[in-house]
Amino acid sequence: MGTGSSSYRPKAIYLDIDGRIQKVVFSKYCNSSDIMDLFCIATGLPRNTTISLLTTDDAMVSIDPTMPANSERTPYKVRPVAIKQLSEKEELIQSVLTQVAEQFSRAFKINELKAEVAHHLAVLEKRVELEGLKVVEVEKCKSDIKKMRDELAARSNRTSCPCKYSFLDNSKKLTSRRDVPAYPKYLLSPETVDALRKPTFDVWLWEPNEMLSCLEHMYHDLGLVRDFGINPITLKRWLLCVHDNYRNNPFHNFRHCFCVTQMMYSMTWLCGLQEKFSQMDILILMTAAICHDLDHPGYNNTYVRGHGSPLGTVSGARAYRRRTLGGYQTQRGCHSPLRLHRQSPDGSRTSLPRSRYQINARTELAIRYNDISPLENHHCAVAFQILSQPECNIFSSVPAEGFKQIRQGVITLILATDMARHAEIMDSFKEKMENFDYSNEEHMTLVSGLSSLSGGLLIPDLFFQLKMVLIKCCDISNEVRPMEVAEPWVDCLLEEYFMQSDREKSEGLPVAPFMDRDKVTKATAQTGFISFVLIPMFETVAKLFPAVEELMLQPLWESRDRYEELKQMDNAMKEPKAESLTPDSTASREKSRDGGKREAPTAPVLMGLLVSTTGIRQTGRSRFSNQMTMDRSSQGKATEGSRDAAAMGEEAAWHCRYR
Repeated sequence: MGTGSSSYRPKAIYLDIDGRIQKVVFSKYCNSSDIMDLFCIATGLPRNTTISLLTTDDAMVSIDPTMPANSERTPYKVRPVAIKQLSEKEELIQSVLTQVAEQFSRAFKINELKAEVAHHLAVLEKRVELEGLKVVEVEKCKSDIKKMRDELAARSNRTSCPCKYSFLDNSKKLTSRRDVPAYPKYLLSPETVDALRKPTFDVWLWEPNEMLSCLEHMYHDLGLVRDFGINPITLKRWLLCVHDNYRNNPFHNFRHCFCVTQMMYSMTWLCGLQEKFSQMDILILMTAAICHDLDHPGYNNTYVRGHGSPLGTVSGARAYRRRTLGGYQTQRGCHSPLRLHRQSPDGSRTSLPRSRYQINARTELAIRYNDISPLENHHCAVAFQILSQPECNIFSSVPAEGFKQIRQGVITLILATDMARHAEIMDSFKEKMENFDYSNEEHMTLVSGLSSLSGGLLIPDLFFQLKMVLIKCCDISNEVRPMEVAEPWVDCLLEEYFMQSDREKSEGLPVAPFMDRDKVTKATAQTGFISFVLIPMFETVAKLFPAVEELMLQPLWESRDRYEELKQMDNAMKEPKAESLTPDSTASREKSRDGGKREAPTAPVLMGLLVSTTGIRQTGRSRFSNQMTMDRSSQGKATEGSRDAAAMGEEAAWHCRYR
């Protein structure tokens, strides 16, 4: 008698399928239909196919759970009989069900719901991903805060500053992008290409990606990519890395970099520099223009030095990029310990007392560069840190001697943008120009710097000074552009100043008058700068390149006149009408506005002030102001017109600053 488990043992049937033996196992509890379907599947026939089983002697076997078992030696043969056809009723039911499903789908908008659900799921997945990234950023910020606290604790003996900038983090900003081209290739229209070569180009109409494409076009258009074997992909990487290393300051940002470079490009075409300079010089000029303000902190050296920011001691960082000299602001850093001078009534020059601005907090960059043009030195360092990366080195194909020349030239030009050296550079340039005969064809030919004159004038020296003057012109050339392009730059610069002065006020620190939103206006800020810095510099360049007069000097004269009119309107609103203007002072102003040449008693004073390299503190400015007041009062019966001109010059000096 069998065990209880044997009654549940499945039954095995062996089938002969085209000579292949197939074993089929089923339970005795399966019905005939299930067994029939199982056999159909085993033989590869449709499930609704009617089949019959035959023994080896062609006897038919009933397909049911009680069918006799067989062995591999006696398999059953499978013979398909007919395929079951759906009845008309079944077909009708199936059709109705299909239609009902379609109606449900339309009524409940199932497909739309599916798409919407899929969209929401995608959005949620993206949001989860972004939230995850935020967590990473939060942890990163916590780590940075901890590092900053540790740094503050280590420097507890120094003056602290709530807006402490750390100079460049090599592991972050200097990392070049490998997924280039990361910005789309813009096809510049012929109109854009033509406009790009002119000083009137509107730099406000372009997004960063478009500006990058324009810079790339300049290098191709000038033949620099071809002549120096620059890899186009490397050029893209370099431009992207440069872009990433300009901070989002109101003024000293990547758009300012593009503005200066575009002006250098336009002057190259306007003055025919490629006919006078070598391609190496053009490459140096363009590269220096692009890199001249890299990693600028947005705070001038007075603030940076006096408040312990690494970029102040960083570099006195363009530390006095805009330095107040007796009120007249010369820019960027200190270069040499020269004295201030005042023009006396008899024409002699006497030294003015100079107040040294001591650095209260020494940080790495100021110490590194010994307070000599620290910001400019920092810009150079960042520029060559970027170029030191193989994937960003656009000069990789240049021989070692050529790279040495490029490096020396770029550093020289970037350091020349330090406005503390303005008088030094311009005086040297004018001295070389004095021995230059514009009517002498030989002299004009030698401007190319290929040889020297027998009379003692070394043309390469003039050539060398000219390159420094050219980058200075481009660096402060905003007023050369049309009014609608130039004026927003004034707003940007004042915004940068006001941000600094507001912070200084909130901390109870001295505020420079030219940065105080309660004292400075556009008119007072621009008049002196245009009259005593921009116009004389561009007039000097125009002697070598006459085309500069029409396209650059003329806009400067117009801009000067416009701001003088605005200044007079401001003064008229502030002063009583009876004391607003006298006949003599009116005539003096009218005389000062005629033509390109201006004479003002204080012009030599202002240009003398430009040579100082240390910022005048509040007490120093007071002494200078008092001395100027005494000098004016001691002149006796000076005319009303001369007093008005002196006042105008002094006020311009107090508010003039770097663009």
